[in-house]
Amino acid sequence: MSTVTDRAKAVEVADGYRAGRTLPIRVELVRQLKRRRTLVMGGILFALPFVLLIAFQVGGEPGGGNEGVTLMDTATASGANFAAVNLFASAGFLLVIPVALFCGDTVASEASWSSLRYLLAAPVPRARLLWSKLVVGLGLSLAAMILLPLVALAVGMAAYGTGPLELPTGGTLPFGTAAERLAIIVAYLFVSQLITAALAFWLSTKTDAPLGAVGGAVGLTIVGNVLDQVTALGDWRDFLPAHWQYAWLDTVQPQLEWSRMIEGTALSVTYALVLFALAFRGFARKDVVS
Repeated sequence: MSTVTDRAKAVEVADGYRAGRTLPIRVELVRQLKRRRTLVMGGILFALPFVLLIAFQVGGEPGGGNEGVTLMDTATASGANFAAVNLFASAGFLLVIPVALFCGDTVASEASWSSLRYLLAAPVPRARLLWSKLVVGLGLSLAAMILLPLVALAVGMAAYGTGPLELPTGGTLPFGTAAERLAIIVAYLFVSQLITAALAFWLSTKTDAPLGAVGGAVGLTIVGNVLDQVTALGDWRDFLPAHWQYAWLDTVQPQLEWSRMIEGTALSVTYALVLFALAFRGFARKDVVS
């Protein structure tokens, strides 16, 4: 009896097979980097600072008709200001798209190509497959958020110099301090977008249509932004991730304030962990036929 059991185990697990070595992250990363949508999204983020630069050159100094001074009004004050304005202009919607794309077009794309079942038959454990795709998706999302301010900073320094960061409330920050504040902004934007990443990833395990997962995540994010504008909701808006998406503006103050960013981080991470857990749990039980 034990001999039959041992033979069955030998058939199930081949010699040298290690579940942790299947679908290496490096292989998945190379696959995703070669995809057209990755190159197109990278090109759009790379081009945005040049588009804004041309807009300011054609339209003149920003904020000429405003009564108060906003971050947008300081766009041409220095390279650091120009980078901060690029993040401000893209945080509400543009940066949502690459996060939803890279995390939502993961499992669903494999299903749409009818290659998912072959990956699992390799055999790649389901948890390992999801882990590799999630790490790569989050990595590409972070790279997108780093690419934009880096290009904007380079373009801004070439066009407007390496002066200090001028604050909308008055005063300035030295270039070194401004660079640190920009790094904090990028880190917070990435953490605040984890909810979008988790939502897109969860939807990707539920559908065979990549557009459905990506569009669903973007659409629900937009709905959250709209609901945050409904002041009648009162304190209920504190439970909306969109309510905290611009908490990073506290970094462009003379004294750095952490309280709002901590609250936003806690909310986003909590929602994201729940959705990631649902994705792994649901996919482990899913009948994969695609």
